[in-house]
Amino acid sequence: MTTDYLVIGSGVAGLTFAVKIAEKFPERTVVIVTKSFEDESNTKYAQGGVAIVSNKEDSFKKHIKDTLIAGDGLCDKEVVEMVVKEGPDRLKELLLWGANFDVNDSGKFDLGKEGGHSEYRIIHHKDITGFEIERALLTKVHQLDNVTILPHHFAIDLVTNHHIEENETNTLRCYGAYVLDQNSGSIFTIKANNTLLASGGIGCVYGHTTNPVIATGDGIAMAYRAKARIKDMEFVQFHPTALYEAKGESSFLISEAVRGFGAYLRNKEGYRFMPDYDERAELASRDIVSQSIDNELKKSGEAHVYLDCTHLDMDAFIDHFPNIYQKCLEHHIDIKTDWIPVVPASHYVCGGIKVNKKGKTTIDNLYACGECSRTGLHGANRLASNSLLEALVYAHNIYKNLAKKDNNPLDVNIPDWNDEGTSIPKEHILIQHNLKQLQALMRDYVGIVRSNKRLKRAIKHLDLIYEEVEDLYKESKITTSLCELRNMINVAHLIIRQSLDRTENKGGYYNVDNL
Repeated sequence: MTTDYLVIGSGVAGLTFAVKIAEKFPERTVVIVTKSFEDESNTKYAQGGVAIVSNKEDSFKKHIKDTLIAGDGLCDKEVVEMVVKEGPDRLKELLLWGANFDVNDSGKFDLGKEGGHSEYRIIHHKDITGFEIERALLTKVHQLDNVTILPHHFAIDLVTNHHIEENETNTLRCYGAYVLDQNSGSIFTIKANNTLLASGGIGCVYGHTTNPVIATGDGIAMAYRAKARIKDMEFVQFHPTALYEAKGESSFLISEAVRGFGAYLRNKEGYRFMPDYDERAELASRDIVSQSIDNELKKSGEAHVYLDCTHLDMDAFIDHFPNIYQKCLEHHIDIKTDWIPVVPASHYVCGGIKVNKKGKTTIDNLYACGECSRTGLHGANRLASNSLLEALVYAHNIYKNLAKKDNNPLDVNIPDWNDEGTSIPKEHILIQHNLKQLQALMRDYVGIVRSNKRLKRAIKHLDLIYEEVEDLYKESKITTSLCELRNMINVAHLIIRQSLDRTENKGGYYNVDNL
């Protein structure tokens, strides 16, 4: 298959770029590959909203300052200024594309406030903002004849110079990707003049996560194997309040905005502990709240703490958070009288594929956008609701850059995928076993609070898992679960190695040996 633009991922980052480039050049083609259903992405589960300056009480200066404080000295200030100042223009586009956001009685945006923000500036749609943006973007994409979406297609690896024998340039280039059709099992090449990785996050590496099961770090791992620069992977943000479920696995997120609404965190004795750790109490930044809960759990030996909403205006709460209220009821928790059991869960990776302001990676013709990218906006800790904003701004920047660039077809012959000598894996149990081992390893050794001793032990354990899975990969026919496991092992390696390289605690990274 040949296309002008290959987009890997169907969240806000990939779809925004696809809409813009397809509208600008109706004669050019865009192919979007996504490994699950077209609407399944981290975007769909983003509850909070989009942080955008939209009223007179707020200002760009305040939003920039809040972002820099959260990033703990490691943000790129120029990037922060650019993203914050572009926010209102990107919001206008979303509104034009049909996205709906909550308004108050006077017809103005009903703005929310979340941890780390000094003003009310979160534009939202109930507690399912990402779902609403995803809906609007997919509706728009389906109106464009030159965009093809391939659901249930899994990108295995990027095609770069080392796949192409007659290639003479020393510059690393991307020519597209090898893609698995999950329904037929066939593997084919999509040759593209430009490729955009918009493949989302890495939450499933930890098991306990607010992310959907598709968040296995595929784009970051593919870029790493293709020799792109990967940076800041040690900064994994843990969301302090995921609904505790004894069986673990993906957890339902209890939005930051619930604490912004006035909920209290309590231990099992009913003691409200956050004021002991930070003067902002429950509205401290996520890293501080997560570390505080982690400390409380280590002291008590309990599996979770509680979020208490019983003192809040219930009618207003249910109106604002209908989804959260309903989900709690399904778990036999009536928030009018019951406290919600919560636990920190892996939520967002602040690092990823290093890109410049135009979204370009260190490989020619390869761009990255959204959670899989490292732009410099988040620094050591992402400010709540800045991620959808970042995706919108960088999708626009990549579009602007590529709209100016010559769209010359790549004159290369890409060899077919070679799986000679492989057999159908009857070893699904091995994949599951290694996945569970990997997730337990990351939770126990590379969690919220780390130490050099634990990190070095983690490397030894990870090397054993890596060797077993690489052997399995060489002798088995490709399956999605095997590729995802391989990708998660690459991501785990990056997190551990870059954690050991960091000698100073910053933002979301906390190592007891750096004190």
